[in-house]
Amino acid sequence: MALKVKLTKSFAGSSVDQLATIRSLGLKKFGDERLLQDTPAVRGMVNKVRHLVTSETVQGDAPKTTRRKPRHIRERDAARASQASKA
Repeated sequence: MALKVKLTKSFAGSSVDQLATIRSLGLKKFGDERLLQDTPAVRGMVNKVRHLVTSETVQGDAPKTTRRKPRHIRERDAARASQASKA
């Protein structure tokens, strides 16, 4: 199961910890929507900012987030790979 979270109200004037919670949910702008895994940690974050977001439970799984390397490291690895193929 997954949890669909949408930022429905402005977070202007919110406390620092509420802003950090919104950011950690992956919401950046008014109207942003995310599909998150339904875990107790995510439910707790949604509960903390429940006056700013709407949430609903949906069937299916949330997409797994993959960690990406920083751009400069990806470019470095690509350059090394091209150098190795030329040699």
